[in-house]
Amino acid sequence: MRRQWRWAIAGVCLTMLSACASGPVKRVSEPTVGIQELEVKADGRWSVQLRLQNFSSVPMRFDDVSLEVKVGDQAAGTLHATPALTVGPESADIATVEFAPTSAARIVVADALAERRTLKYELEATIIAAAKDGRPRDYTIKRNSALSPVPGRPGVMR
Repeated sequence: MRRQWRWAIAGVCLTMLSACASGPVKRVSEPTVGIQELEVKADGRWSVQLRLQNFSSVPMRFDDVSLEVKVGDQAAGTLHATPALTVGPESADIATVEFAPTSAARIVVADALAERRTLKYELEATIIAAAKDGRPRDYTIKRNSALSPVPGRPGVMR
């Protein structure tokens, strides 16, 4: 009887040990992008900080980001960046891009800044990203969010 228990315990231990040998699960999830900060420059151009978010359990390389930006109810144009940035697992990083918005979008942002009010924005994005040692994939993302004026920093919204 004792011999059977020893074999049973040894079998359970080996099974548990073999389960540990496979390592952590590699999960690749859809990344996302949002506007972290928008700063209006003196010449009317915008300096936009894009927040690139990696929800995967492995590092992800962001090769290309293309965004159709809409502020308020006005199209601002297409913002394009090639950050070539690797973001760690379940982390985010920032890429800063200069952007020349449409005149209508400039007016909407200027009004929001002057009135110190929140401004809604929409993004339709295409991100080309690759998991570590993986092939690049296209991800299509739609995002709605808002920016608010930053106290003490004229011309800046977060």
